Amino acid sequence: METDGDTIKNTPTGFRCTLCNVSLPNQPSLDQHVKGRKHQTLSSVRATRKIQEEHSVFVSGIKPDVSQTEISEYFQQFGQVSEVILDKNKGVYAIVQFDETHSVKAALSCVEHQMKGLKLSVKPREKKDFKLIPKKKNIPDYQQFLDYLKPQLCQLMSVDEQMRYVVEQCQLGEHETEARGLLVQLLQEVFVEFFPDSQILPFGSSVNTFSIQSCDLDLFLDLENTKVFQAQAKSATETVGEGTSDDGRSEDSILSDIDLTAASPAEILDLVATILRRCVPGVHKVHVVSNARVPVVKFHHSELKLQGDITINNRLAVRNTHFLQLCSGVEDRLRPLVYTIRHWAKQKQLAGNPSGAGTLLNNYALTLLIIFFLQNCDPPVLLTVAQFKELACEEEECVIEGWDCTFPSQPVSVPLSKNTQDLCTLLAGFFSFYSQFDFASSVISVRDGRTLPITDFLGQNEEKKAMHETQPTTSPHHSPKLGPLNLLDPFELSHNVAGNLNVRSVLSFQRECQEAEKYCRSLQYKRKSAKGRSWGLVCLFTPSGETPCAKTEQLTISIPFKVESLPPSLQDQLRATGDGFRLLWFQKVCCAVEGVLQRVLRCHLTPSTDGVFSENSAMDAVKNVVFNVSVNDSCEMPEPQNDASPQRAALVGSKRSLSPSGDESTSPQGKKPRRAKRGKPKVPQWNCVQKHMVWAGRRKVRRELIKDTDSRPEGSCVELESQVTAHIVEKEMEIKEPLEFRVEPQMVGGTESSRAELKLVPTNDKTGVFHDFFHFLQTFLPKMVETMLAEERGEA
Repeated sequence: METDGDTIKNTPTGFRCTLCNVSLPNQPSLDQHVKGRKHQTLSSVRATRKIQEEHSVFVSGIKPDVSQTEISEYFQQFGQVSEVILDKNKGVYAIVQFDETHSVKAALSCVEHQMKGLKLSVKPREKKDFKLIPKKKNIPDYQQFLDYLKPQLCQLMSVDEQMRYVVEQCQLGEHETEARGLLVQLLQEVFVEFFPDSQILPFGSSVNTFSIQSCDLDLFLDLENTKVFQAQAKSATETVGEGTSDDGRSEDSILSDIDLTAASPAEILDLVATILRRCVPGVHKVHVVSNARVPVVKFHHSELKLQGDITINNRLAVRNTHFLQLCSGVEDRLRPLVYTIRHWAKQKQLAGNPSGAGTLLNNYALTLLIIFFLQNCDPPVLLTVAQFKELACEEEECVIEGWDCTFPSQPVSVPLSKNTQDLCTLLAGFFSFYSQFDFASSVISVRDGRTLPITDFLGQNEEKKAMHETQPTTSPHHSPKLGPLNLLDPFELSHNVAGNLNVRSVLSFQRECQEAEKYCRSLQYKRKSAKGRSWGLVCLFTPSGETPCAKTEQLTISIPFKVESLPPSLQDQLRATGDGFRLLWFQKVCCAVEGVLQRVLRCHLTPSTDGVFSENSAMDAVKNVVFNVSVNDSCEMPEPQNDASPQRAALVGSKRSLSPSGDESTSPQGKKPRRAKRGKPKVPQWNCVQKHMVWAGRRKVRRELIKDTDSRPEGSCVELESQVTAHIVEKEMEIKEPLEFRVEPQMVGGTESSRAELKLVPTNDKTGVFHDFFHFLQTFLPKMVETMLAEERGEA
């Protein structure tokens, strides 16, 4: 059998898509793959390529001085020419594409082709099989780089010297910087011919003082002056008449075909891509990425072996670059910190994805995390963006797209920091700062130099949308996309620069910070080895091993606080609760856990004998926790202080443990009683009995129930999963000795990201099935809890 043309093949184990180079195990997987974006995109590209081949001829025998216009005019005698692709490097061949296939036959049937005294050779365009060529991972071998650095780093006398040596070895060399400058100059000369008075402005890592070897070249094509020129030329043409504009430039140009003020960004980017392909020597692999947050044209320069991006709507990024230049000029300790921490993050696989996609930290986000830490040192190493603004003069005021981007243009305008800590201490402080940070419940503001409670941002998009509908003059700026790590751009406050991260990425980052903090407390970090052993940064840069840490043996299931997956009704409840939102969320999670165990998995639940529970529901205990524990005791956000001690600085964004303790005794003079003397509010604990192996064969049963008409993943529907369990209970025999276990939930959110942890303790497992059940719950339970929370309908 063949499906979807000739791209799907039958195999002994299922199906094979030769177009996407993937194997599929069954028909539902195949149907889902064929409907997917990747397959649809490649199918469209293959169809377009095939049409192009059938409508084109290959022309050789031309010379470099022959223009595309001359080739197009010659072949017009055979039919309408849609495009001429000229070899821009050597100029010895071209591909001529016609609108109709009969034009191709007419051109090929001509015995002799002569143009401007040249004898042309016209042949059918070579037809090639379309294949998906995997992108080569141009990832530097950091282990090899570390091996190169290791002897030199070990010989240096201090960590400070090591950090500065890393900067020297990683930064762009003088010759590479000059080459990039020449390429920018060449692009400026080319684009100004098509877009008069336009500017090519480099931004990003190449020019923000944090460049590394082989980093991308990010460019902004500023077309504002071109739009003014085009409007003036149009006005002059209407006044003087057709022909030439008032400055004598011919209207027979690329601008004659497009009005920049009315053209869409996609149309302009297509035009930019065409100019790159045809007019810039050495540029290849040009393609438009229109579905990115900021659409770009990507290209590769073969001689410089350089990847580049061109955008047309990214003025804020240019301003961000100037801000980083200012910070680097104000504080000379910033560059060594950034280079060292970036290299550490790459070694630990936390950052550095060359494509800029995926769930890793991007370099810009990592740099902002470093700046935020320096703003919270004692005393601060860097000022906040708001403080920078106060130092700017009137001429330096800047507003871009409605965002206030004002700061001094020169570092001399900024007073020096009173902080005198060395680089070694600051690096250790960075790891300590973020090892105790509550990321999930905080929004990091580099502009204010403090964390903002996440409840301030819940439901803001709906409110702003409604306000904009009633008052159209109101700014339409939306609230940032919330996620496991919320880091606001210094100027575009609606942009979470770490919005691509998932929970696993943030936990990995925090875990590596905790490990680095422990290492930085050792003498091996601070003192050079007299025996020539690795010390300082060398051990810090050692890549993470693949062996799991010992804690993975603990039978604990973690359910993280994921605000982005909560339904609007629950977000509104959490927002109304204010600083006590964690306990309310914990209550909802415990309710959902109880529902999954009872309703979905058919466990028999009884309250634990050592807890205070009502006979009706174990959830009464959670409600007692929520309403009896003082908000000030467990959920108060510490006020940020610029003059805080390093220990206080590490508490920005973190909270005390939410595991309450002590009794409710009254203290003298009405003072707040000590926590140690308070009664311990009980959290729910369940004794569970499971009589059937409801975890075995669920996928097969689910496929039978949906009968290939639905492709909902596991854990996405409470009703469906309940039906799967009911089917297993009905068809399968009971376990000889029922599995008995205890579930102990706990709220964590003191010095780590807020989450609910469920400790599972087997109390009767004579048949030895508990570990299989636990491994099933590790994936199934968090998904089902998220589903049940999403299905909540505003229940208080």
